[in-house]
Amino acid sequence: MIRHLFAALLALLLAVPLAAQAPAALQLRLDRSTSAADPDDVPDVTVTNVGSGFQVNTGPAAVVWNPANTATGTYSLKGRFTLQAPSDHVNYYGLVFGGAQLEGSRQSYLYFLVAQDGTFLVKHRANDEAVHDVVAKAEHPAVRRPGPDGKSVNDLEVRVGANEIQYLVNGQVVTTTPKSGMTGRTDGIWGVRINHRIPGVLVENLSVTPM
Repeated sequence: MIRHLFAALLALLLAVPLAAQAPAALQLRLDRSTSAADPDDVPDVTVTNVGSGFQVNTGPAAVVWNPANTATGTYSLKGRFTLQAPSDHVNYYGLVFGGAQLEGSRQSYLYFLVAQDGTFLVKHRANDEAVHDVVAKAEHPAVRRPGPDGKSVNDLEVRVGANEIQYLVNGQVVTTTPKSGMTGRTDGIWGVRINHRIPGVLVENLSVTPM
């Protein structure tokens, strides 16, 4: 079942309202590009049920989550991401964790994303205006690029331990960060982020397990 979700509140500075659709229980936050050189190609984001997962097609960048999904302490967050077709330029998609106040201007979350060019990055969004690099984008052979059919499948995982956080792609640790300085930031809502102008990303096996 597809329903219309809030968009105007989640696009506070937009002159034109955005349309958003998602299956029941999932919520969306839309982040429209403010760059004239890199605009959103269409005004809509859709999220549709596909088998046991869901597919996100953008439009503006979108954070997708279920408010019931939270994690604290030490845990492993996993998900499989199948890029259905490449974007017309490099755009990222992947896991969100440690989310809080996602509906408002004081939104906060960490995200671990990969892209079609074989790179990954880790960032922290502190509010509507501030985004901080945790790990700058870097290339890694573990990140699969699209094949001849335009598709790529990447299993992403974040392992939040007692003292460090490991970030894995297809079972390989691609980077590690200390947990110090992130105390409290790793507790909260988990979900996914799909950046703008991506024709489709299928999300499957999204889950959290204690460590």
